[in-house]
Amino acid sequence: MKKIIYRKFNIDILSYFLTSLIIMGLIVWTIQAVNYFDYVIEDGHGLSVYFFFTFFNLPKLIHRILPFIFFISLFYMILSYEIKNELSIIWTNGISKIKFANNIIALSIFLMFFQIIFGTFFSPLSQNKARNFLKDSNISFFSSLIKEKKFINISQGLTIFINKIKDDGTYSEIYLDDKVEASKTIYAKTGYIIYDENTKLFKLLDGKIINNEKSKINIFDFDEINYDLNKINSKTIIVPKLQEIDTISLLSCFNKKFKNKIDSFNCDTKTDEIKQEILKRIFKPIYIPVLAIMCCMLLVLSKNNANFNKFKNFLFLITFFIIVISETSLRFSTKSNISLSIYLSLPFIMIMLIPIAAPTSDDTSIIMGKLCHPNQAPSAASNLKSP
Repeated sequence: MKKIIYRKFNIDILSYFLTSLIIMGLIVWTIQAVNYFDYVIEDGHGLSVYFFFTFFNLPKLIHRILPFIFFISLFYMILSYEIKNELSIIWTNGISKIKFANNIIALSIFLMFFQIIFGTFFSPLSQNKARNFLKDSNISFFSSLIKEKKFINISQGLTIFINKIKDDGTYSEIYLDDKVEASKTIYAKTGYIIYDENTKLFKLLDGKIINNEKSKINIFDFDEINYDLNKINSKTIIVPKLQEIDTISLLSCFNKKFKNKIDSFNCDTKTDEIKQEILKRIFKPIYIPVLAIMCCMLLVLSKNNANFNKFKNFLFLITFFIIVISETSLRFSTKSNISLSIYLSLPFIMIMLIPIAAPTSDDTSIIMGKLCHPNQAPSAASNLKSP
């Protein structure tokens, strides 16, 4: 019977947690995807590149919101069980609050290790994959970037000005300032784009090419030339960001044998940022069990207690404040050795302070002392069970 009760609660909490995580993740992902649409509008990438880039950024969002969603899910589920009198049924079946809380904490420890593995390996890998889609792509929507009577800096070293866009899709009075391979200016009276899967050309008609090489200016007339658009590189940042670097490479920055072999960034100039990223991936998930212990404090007061609503609201605010601390304290964790020590000890200090913050009625001190100090025996076995 006890196993069935534990299984039911675990299934309920995980179902609600996963559903909330997916829904909230998709909402945040959709909002962020709108911001990423600049890659199409301003940088000229195709819709397929945009889709894959936003899709592979979804794991990053899941990793960021997982602790908060777990807290909300667990807090809500315990309250739901209490309001529906399901907790009273659990107590009357001989399950102590300690064992029930230990089941919740065990579940949180499982999620903690999942968060560590997810943030250490999978999330950086998917973000790096997303960056590679931008790196390997060329400008697909070249024509959508062209604006009439405006200088358009399409890519590094190339500026285009078109005086008029005709109704048939051709252009007139075209100026290209090309410094991609050599310094030259191209003027053409008319032109149009040839664009398919294999060909990306800007066909220019009746114009001049002005070459400026070593302070010498050469002018050539032409009837027709093809400007290859495949050589145009986007202005999009293609160098991997710190959160996109795999964890092994970040850890190798602190090993003199390997740090000079990393080409994507300079280990010496980003020491603090690297430490913060490693702490975010490996250490910050330890706050998940802290959140679980805080939610377990809901077990110590019955809904019939006059202070239940006040305690519930107070507990929610305190736990939410812990989430805020876990995010903000990371920014200051690498300022000095003292700040690093404080950051590493902070979650354990919180666990030690939980019995002090707990209410004094309904065998709370014994329960919370048992949760935070498992080696300490309770004074009476009957106190571990609810009425």
